[in-house]
Amino acid sequence: MTTWLDDIFVVKKPVIAMLHLSALPGDPGYDAEGGLDAVIARARQELHDLQAGGVDGVMFSNEFSLPYLTQTEPITAITMARIIGELRSEITVPFGVNVLWDGRASIDLAMATGARWVREIFTGVYASDFGLWNTNVGEVARHRARIGASGVKLLFNIVPESATYLAARDLESIAKTTVFATLPDALCVSGATAGAPTDTQSLSIVKRAAGNVPVFVNTGVRAENVGDQLSIADGAVVGTYFKRDGRFENAVDPARVITLMTAAREFRATLS
Repeated sequence: MTTWLDDIFVVKKPVIAMLHLSALPGDPGYDAEGGLDAVIARARQELHDLQAGGVDGVMFSNEFSLPYLTQTEPITAITMARIIGELRSEITVPFGVNVLWDGRASIDLAMATGARWVREIFTGVYASDFGLWNTNVGEVARHRARIGASGVKLLFNIVPESATYLAARDLESIAKTTVFATLPDALCVSGATAGAPTDTQSLSIVKRAAGNVPVFVNTGVRAENVGDQLSIADGAVVGTYFKRDGRFENAVDPARVITLMTAAREFRATLS
């Protein structure tokens, strides 16, 4: 079956690497002394390390903007646009963006930078570590149309990190109604936090319920399980495993990128 993934990526079951930007202006952890030059320098190095390791795509995210906002301040997306603009000529793989946790800002950033997709929480109401978390997918979809960004693909994270769905509904029914009523371009299935394993049973439930909509495994992919995860999912998003010692806060380790991507290619070779 052909999907929009085939129009963007040159391989089946792509592995998208997260490029976690350091804390940005306005964030509690921002390094004012190092400034944006330090943020851009780290992003540039990690971009080159990820691409050299063979990833199929990258996704820029303000991962270190902890604690996250569900409606971000303008400075966040503006700064991310500056960083991506600085690196744009060095990006050699398809790329997407994720402004945590703000779907509208993510779409704006994608439109401004030429990103091919965004990942966000677009549906549902949650009790989260960041407070009561509401969404309005209809408004976001109309905003995408108004600004001419209909070509930007929307990856819906339907099992958000650090949050619990408030309605008493099972995962299968959530996936089915999300696909029918809100028109996602893909669904993402996550563990509890960045780097936490994604339950394969949950992944299988969503995949069966999603029909023709691609499904990504969104957290916890490692070299030793990438084949098992991709045997179910249509693609993977990987961040923490690529870091030194597999620790979220560390910089990208080029050797770990090569190790996982080698395992991914070996699995994909069995599909042909």
